[in-house]
Amino acid sequence: VHLCQGIKEVISFCKEWEKRRDKFDYEIDGVVIKVNDIVFQQRLGETSHHPRWSIAFKFKPKQATTRLLRVVFQVGRVGSITPVGELEPVEVGGVTISRVSLFNEDFVKEKDIRVGDTVLVERAGEVIPYIVKVIPEARTGKEISITFPKNCPSCGSPIVRLPEEAAWRCLNIRCPAQLMERLKHFASRRAMDIEGLGHRTARVLVLSKLVEDVGDLYYLTEEKLLVELPKRMEAIGEPRPTFIGELNTKKLLKGIDASKNRPLHRVIYAIGIRYVGYTIANLL
Repeated sequence: VHLCQGIKEVISFCKEWEKRRDKFDYEIDGVVIKVNDIVFQQRLGETSHHPRWSIAFKFKPKQATTRLLRVVFQVGRVGSITPVGELEPVEVGGVTISRVSLFNEDFVKEKDIRVGDTVLVERAGEVIPYIVKVIPEARTGKEISITFPKNCPSCGSPIVRLPEEAAWRCLNIRCPAQLMERLKHFASRRAMDIEGLGHRTARVLVLSKLVEDVGDLYYLTEEKLLVELPKRMEAIGEPRPTFIGELNTKKLLKGIDASKNRPLHRVIYAIGIRYVGYTIANLL
């Protein structure tokens, strides 16, 4: 902790600690700068998720080179199709990175990213894997351009790119991948907070067609989960979900029942309207 007089001294302090970061037995990623006056802190206030009187100065991220092995396309809860790069695992700042988001088609074209490329990666903010650039001189000529699919990888519906948007989208409201993501969001801590409804459970509920809309959660019973669900999964050639036993079923149904008492703003947030986050839901 050090009290600085003026912004120049703050900048000098941050630069000095950036030089010393590698001398510790543990990772540090920056310096927190605070206004040293409680009256000013109160006047400045805060947003819904951070104070206006405090900011983190992040050090330059550590970087490493690796190879982009393949690209898969994921479907989000509002239908956005996101390319995800699978990398040769590489350690960056004490963490092994093997996957990285390529965001959208514009990002891929701007950086001219191809499958097989050698790429420079970092952890943006010391957290999120990010491709800084391609190393073109490492190319062999065998690299393959990344082509976006014409149809949704989950439901097969044609995908579209709406005016003034960077993302390609699947507009099918019944798309299984979207529904899985919507269920996970609906059950998340700040939304309906349904204990026992994670990725694995959401997947089997959607694949078995026991749940085709978030409202179907409230019609689930022990018989449907313990008797009907395994039969439906086997009928479509999927393994019997052993993790949905009697105890987990009771836990899930108890969580669903408890969610009926959540306040309205959490319901609005849970249904996942585009551009309506937790704060906007609260205001509405």
